[in-house]
Amino acid sequence: MSFKILKKSKKSKARIGILKTKHGVVKTPIFLPIATKAAIKNLTSEELKDLGAEIILSNTYHLFLRPGEKIIKEIGGLHQFMNWSGPILTDSGGFQVFSLAKIRKVKENGVEFISEIDGQKFFLTPKKAIQIQLDLGSDIIMSFDECVGYPTPKKETEMAVKRTTKWAKIGKDYFEKKIGKRKDRPLIFGIIQGGIYKDLRLKSLKEITALNFDGYAIGGLAVGEPVKEMYKILNYLVPLLPENKPRYLMGIGKPEQIIKAIKIGIDMFDCVIPTREARHGRLYKFKFKNLEILNQNIKFYEEINIKNAKYQKEFQPIDKNCDCYTCKNYSLAYLRHLFMSNEILGLRLATIHNLKFYLDLIKIIRDAIRVA
Repeated sequence: MSFKILKKSKKSKARIGILKTKHGVVKTPIFLPIATKAAIKNLTSEELKDLGAEIILSNTYHLFLRPGEKIIKEIGGLHQFMNWSGPILTDSGGFQVFSLAKIRKVKENGVEFISEIDGQKFFLTPKKAIQIQLDLGSDIIMSFDECVGYPTPKKETEMAVKRTTKWAKIGKDYFEKKIGKRKDRPLIFGIIQGGIYKDLRLKSLKEITALNFDGYAIGGLAVGEPVKEMYKILNYLVPLLPENKPRYLMGIGKPEQIIKAIKIGIDMFDCVIPTREARHGRLYKFKFKNLEILNQNIKFYEEINIKNAKYQKEFQPIDKNCDCYTCKNYSLAYLRHLFMSNEILGLRLATIHNLKFYLDLIKIIRDAIRVA
């Protein structure tokens, strides 16, 4: 078994476990920093490792466009290319079906895209998505799916669910044909879609789990729907997922959303929030940092807008209890100066801190589950 549950909370459905991959063991719950184009924006792989990251996410679609999976394969795979020795999960391009709606056309056997780089047309199929990820040397490969936004009519969502199941079968068959019975094979996850419609979500769950993937992702959330709707979907969906497989909530989220989802039973998360917010000068700081974090209903963190004038003479770090490079060496006043002066160093220092906040949050949650 690639996934093993080590402890379940007695107070919620939260659990801690380990996920074995080709490039190492990942502790769950886990947060995946996003290296879309084979780089965490503004950071080196060495810096990311020093922050305590265990696994990262890279984007199949963007790496296919530039530099191309063949170039990455030639150098020995994505790990060698970006000098990252830990596990890598690659998404399939399914999210781009939603996010790049203006430059794509969905067909029964795949999706036609127009490259934003040079305007060329290319066709991404379930087999092609798997092949690209194999060439990248991914540790966790994602099935090709059709992600719809909010709101999307039920009939259109139903067709997307139908295609997602069809593509999952094609992709998994192709994966097994290419991989065979290799013991060091990558893992492959299926993705559940269905929009906000309960019957379609349950239909997708039944069909995708029947294919016996190594893990299961819930896609198509945080695409515009109300947050309450997201929790509603998770509450009826997650208990029906196989207990002995990792559960991955794609594209989520804010710190409090991660905690709520973990309490529902989710194991894996990825999100651009810590790095994107850092680039806009929004920083995260713990209000309290103890094992009661899962049981508190009050907001356990604050958001700092570093461009605010009140930080002009604030010579303290972002968080005196944080041991990241930024907090150990620089003040709020200096960070504000960097942002107001448009110095790139400000983006780097803010990114370091925000990722440390998220990675520390996950470790605190794991400890809290361990003693729960």
